[in-house]
Amino acid sequence: MDFSWDDLRLFLDVARLGGLSAATSTTGLSAATLGRRVTALERQVGEALFHRSQTGYRLTQAGEDLLARAEDVEAAMLSLKRWKDGAIGERVVRVSAGPWTSAFLARHIGELWRVEDRFGLELVTANHKVDIGRRNADIGIRNQRPTEQWLAGRLIGTVAYGLYSGRELINGIKAGLFVGVAGEGSQTHSARWLHARHADRIAVRGNDAMSVRELVANGAGLSVFPCFVGDGDERLVRVAPVIGELETDQWLVTHHEERHTPAVRTVADRIAELMRAHGPLFRGELARP
Repeated sequence: MDFSWDDLRLFLDVARLGGLSAATSTTGLSAATLGRRVTALERQVGEALFHRSQTGYRLTQAGEDLLARAEDVEAAMLSLKRWKDGAIGERVVRVSAGPWTSAFLARHIGELWRVEDRFGLELVTANHKVDIGRRNADIGIRNQRPTEQWLAGRLIGTVAYGLYSGRELINGIKAGLFVGVAGEGSQTHSARWLHARHADRIAVRGNDAMSVRELVANGAGLSVFPCFVGDGDERLVRVAPVIGELETDQWLVTHHEERHTPAVRTVADRIAELMRAHGPLFRGELARP
């Protein structure tokens, strides 16, 4: 059974918009023509694709099954078009980093990726080290020099840490309590430092970085953050000097065989430049009173 992509595209419009009338604006065809094309497709499939009513078209089970397959075809056709037009291409550069660094990269996406680039960009956020050797990422931002012989590392900066509270002395902050980290995030060196020194005063926990920041900002207690996070959030204030023993280097890690690939090299260079430009923030030199 040979399906026409044109017919499948019309089917997708009717299915997504819920009827013929709505699909006329996207297809440029009349409702009568769309109706004939849908009926012809149903004859080809051998089953009804829609439940028809005065309120619109609702997919049957066969319609749902076809929708899933038609969306796969649509994705493939879009990929072909991008390849032909040279807009993005098939190359996607995957950048792995922890939650805070990934969020920082996302805020500066315009400095890392541009519409005219011949590649896509994917942020791989994880608290653990993503395996670049197995190509689970193309670029990693880590706090240690890579030791694997197949990886190349470039030192791009330093990250300082500090103790922060919300700006209002309320609730747990007023009582001198702390906000800890639960789950996977509890294994980071800053979370272990906080637990080793203040475990008896941790009253509230969050199991991800963003929720911990929200808890502190809203008065649940104090906690440790990288200075580029704490000093970059107007709701937070640093309450003690930089914690020297938590300071870490920042390394840009790539695979030896991939580091000179144009797309990977371009993204790596842009990340390095971004981190250099914001070096004072990462080193904790821009604290607000």
